[in-house]
Amino acid sequence: DLRKQARQLENELDLKLVSFSKLCTSYSSTRDGRRDRYSSDTTPLLNGSSQDRMFETMAVEIEQLLGKLTGINDKMAEYTNSAGVPSLNAALMHTLQRHRDILQDYTHEFHKTKANFLAIRERENLLGSVRKDIESYKSGSGVNNRRTELFLKEHEHLRNSDRLIEETISIAMATKENMTSQRGMLKSIQSKMNTLANRFPAVNSLIQRINLRKRRDSLILGGLIGVCTILLLLYAFH
Repeated sequence: DLRKQARQLENELDLKLVSFSKLCTSYSSTRDGRRDRYSSDTTPLLNGSSQDRMFETMAVEIEQLLGKLTGINDKMAEYTNSAGVPSLNAALMHTLQRHRDILQDYTHEFHKTKANFLAIRERENLLGSVRKDIESYKSGSGVNNRRTELFLKEHEHLRNSDRLIEETISIAMATKENMTSQRGMLKSIQSKMNTLANRFPAVNSLIQRINLRKRRDSLILGGLIGVCTILLLLYAFH
């Protein structure tokens, strides 16, 4: 008799949960269709108060059925513990465990569907309020908002231009500092070379003598080449 009652409650719960899931799905699809159909919030998003009432009613009915099924399972557990035929205890325990698993699955499915429905409704409430605020803001100050937006864009352009000018000036200052440092390095090198030349005049005079000798040798070699060329020309024409 307890198993018969449990099966009857399970069948009722199965039908109720299917209807409950369909209600949540239709609620979500209805809200999505309205959101796509209306670009502005001239009508409230959550005007399906009948769906909300149906949701509450079905949730209460399912909770009552779950409570009844839990009571039946408890009675079956008491009967299994007090059974007088030991050979049937294993089969009874198996049957009881199966009904408990079914109850757990139905409970989990109910809470999951209910949580999804509440999350969708909360999200739609938030989105509806945000859309209403945006729409009222746009309709209340359309021209002023347009002018303010243009002013903000122009101000942003000016800020970008100032930032670019500052970056260019900083690059120019860095280049100037680098050129100044390089000029200082070249001056220091030149002063060091002059100091070395002044400290070693003999080396300087030796270098000058070598240069004079190279120039004299070049002149002598050039004159010798010229004389030889003239002699060859005279010999050829003679």
